[in-house]
Amino acid sequence: MKTIVFLGSKAIGFFCLQHLLQQQQQLQAQIIAVGTNEKSALTQTAPSIQQLCNTHHIPLIQQLKQIPPCDFIISVQYHKILKANHINRAKKLAINLHMAPLPEYRGCNQFSFAIIDNASTFGTTLHRLEAGIDSGAIIAEKRFPIPPNCWVKELYTLTEKHSQLLFTQNIASILSGNYTLTPQHTLIAKRGTSYHYRHEIKQIKKIDLNWPANKIERHIRASYFPPFEPPYAYINQKKVYFTRHNQ
Repeated sequence: MKTIVFLGSKAIGFFCLQHLLQQQQQLQAQIIAVGTNEKSALTQTAPSIQQLCNTHHIPLIQQLKQIPPCDFIISVQYHKILKANHINRAKKLAINLHMAPLPEYRGCNQFSFAIIDNASTFGTTLHRLEAGIDSGAIIAEKRFPIPPNCWVKELYTLTEKHSQLLFTQNIASILSGNYTLTPQHTLIAKRGTSYHYRHEIKQIKKIDLNWPANKIERHIRASYFPPFEPPYAYINQKKVYFTRHNQ
């Protein structure tokens, strides 16, 4: 029986944990501990991972140092960065589901920057957890076109659906050792790469009305994501928010 420590949050984290629990017999796997974050805005509107763990009598860990020795660590939208000593608690493999294409969009708020970049495609990736942030070798990925005039919340939802498929279609093979690793550095020349920090979202929400109209429009589509603060501009020293009609 393979042992798994699951680290995750938000709706996609709940989905993946629930899938693992439903498939435990087929996967010959057991979830022995879970770490989660129920404080973020998107987590608060999602089904509760904590309640799911209580139902299945799975212990919750509050700190990364509490990760027990296991065969696998599976991270899905987890809010903390694992260091080498945490990753090494997994004897066989530690993996992360990153809801963006790699190596193009590492870090945070990747949906927003894809819209700002006027990207035509996006994706979601399962990769090996390594000491660098979102830099581990790729195990599996899905790519898809970004719809014309897409808003960030729509791209998030679309990526979430593809991420569910990516996880359910590949997790059995990964746990059985049937996978190949593609180092990201071999893809950078063809795909490019970028890294975005969490605080950058504040910068792209601030609209300069002297920008070209198409740039203003992209920044609004890229940063209007309720329940978070909307994009805004200052008019006569007054902060004015942009919203979306007919949501």
